Amino acid sequence: MNPSFELYGIRFLDHLGVERGLSQNTREAYRNDLWRYFTFLETRNVSSLTAISRNDVTSFIRFLTELGMAGSSVARNLSAIRMFHRFLIEENVTDMDPTIEVEPPKRERRLPMVLEIQEIEQLLDQPDTTDDIGIRDKALLEFLYATGVRVSESIAVSISHLDFEEKLVRVFGKGNKERMVPIGEIALEWIARYLREVRPHWIKPGKSGDILFLSARGRPLTRYAVWKILRFYVNQAGIQKPVSPHTLRHSFATHLLEGGADLRSVQELLGHADISTTQIYTHLDREYLREVILTFHPRERWRRSGRKME
Repeated sequence: MNPSFELYGIRFLDHLGVERGLSQNTREAYRNDLWRYFTFLETRNVSSLTAISRNDVTSFIRFLTELGMAGSSVARNLSAIRMFHRFLIEENVTDMDPTIEVEPPKRERRLPMVLEIQEIEQLLDQPDTTDDIGIRDKALLEFLYATGVRVSESIAVSISHLDFEEKLVRVFGKGNKERMVPIGEIALEWIARYLREVRPHWIKPGKSGDILFLSARGRPLTRYAVWKILRFYVNQAGIQKPVSPHTLRHSFATHLLEGGADLRSVQELLGHADISTTQIYTHLDREYLREVILTFHPRERWRRSGRKME
């Protein structure tokens, strides 16, 4: 490596530790980014810190992007490079910042896979509710779509977390944050049937606890088990899209918004600080959130149309 690149790279990292107080892990990340940058410059025959141009920097950013590096990682690389060049100016090594006006590539926001309402209905119609497994699966799928909870949240729900009278379920999300989520009547009816007809026969002392959804052996369902259950019925329904438990969560949110629910209500129901991850916390009245579900959720409109549970 070019000795001057390495020398000032080390001085910059020391500066980050002493003057900026950055952690060892953060400095190590900056080191990796810088050394990658230095190596790239050498392939372009750049032999001096004062000879680095804006074109060199933009070429490096393009190189990282073409490698398939995530947009967030490319942005971090550019941030490290920009800080390094500003350090060089402060140290009177150079008087030009080649990173000025260089922007990272725009991050493409991938739209999540969503099922159409008719596909959801196809899926929910698949379990054979003449046997115990089918009743459990029907209750599980209705619960996932009715609440929009994460699969990790669904398998942790206890019977004591359900409030049939208030039509609410207590959910513990990321960071063990608690929220109360309204749950529609169709899902509650199937859960009640599962609790009445199936779960009592599966309980195993010391294994089942108070967990709502159990396997036939009396153990709490795992994330993988929920994925397998869902995949079975997706295939049986002939749905060609790649579907995961998270797809039901995305579909829940999308269908509420398409039905007319406001964004802040959906954010609260999902347990998001903000649907665009801007970390703006909101709080809405539970009664209002319940009304959002009853008014805008497709299964509740389906129920009001007069169709009865099988």
